Amino acid sequence: MTDSGTVRTGIGGWIFEPWRGTFYPKGLSKTKELEYAGQHLQTIEINSTYYSTQKPATFAKWASQVPDGFIFSVKGHRFVTNRRVLAEAGESIEFFCRSGVVELGDRLGPLVWQFAPTKKFNAEDFGAFLDLLPEKEAGHALRHAVEVRNPSFVDPEFIALARKKNVAVVYAEHFEYPEIADVTADFVYARLQKGDDAVETAYPTEALDKWADRAKEWAKGNAPEDLPLAAPDEKAQKRQRDVFVYFIHEGKVRAPQAAQALAQRIK
Repeated sequence: MTDSGTVRTGIGGWIFEPWRGTFYPKGLSKTKELEYAGQHLQTIEINSTYYSTQKPATFAKWASQVPDGFIFSVKGHRFVTNRRVLAEAGESIEFFCRSGVVELGDRLGPLVWQFAPTKKFNAEDFGAFLDLLPEKEAGHALRHAVEVRNPSFVDPEFIALARKKNVAVVYAEHFEYPEIADVTADFVYARLQKGDDAVETAYPTEALDKWADRAKEWAKGNAPEDLPLAAPDEKAQKRQRDVFVYFIHEGKVRAPQAAQALAQRIK
């Protein structure tokens, strides 16, 4: 028995030219890169699904290339989130969820719905959007996370809506977007975006140590005391949670090393 959930650390995507020779061994076939990443990391956020629809066979192929225990998170299509009225996204959500993502099988992790920085919080409309997110597809349980990037979402009502639907609010460490660390679901999703390619592990040692401590706290069901909350007076239920931590965008060349370094600290 364990008193904490599983912490997985990873990166966004697996196709990136600067990783060839820095993360991937020189001479490794491009067709073997996902297999290699799966052996050396614990999770990957698939970003291509935000821009284009993938085929079921593609998801199945990706699943076959990674080991047991490896998890993909999947970014939802932009047609869902880049609209004026979110309550009208039902058909697009249904299309995406039926596009083949469940072919990932037990490698399927959270579906991540990312919103533009210009999208402001409207309680009625956003609540209607959350109501549209399905709990299952073809017998597979679905987990959902939302990444909001407008300061108007720093609102206790937003947290209450997400918590009611068991939808995770993505904690985004970013130079411009609001940081919202409220725990609202039975898992935690973090995207760390302040890396530096001049640092061998993207983040310096002290920062990685802090993130390891925070991830462990989340996994045990606690809330790190040094991260900002939108609803500080409304605490989440204490329960062990799985935690997904991704190193994204800034410091991307060194993101795999950051994920590996954080994983080592959490063992």
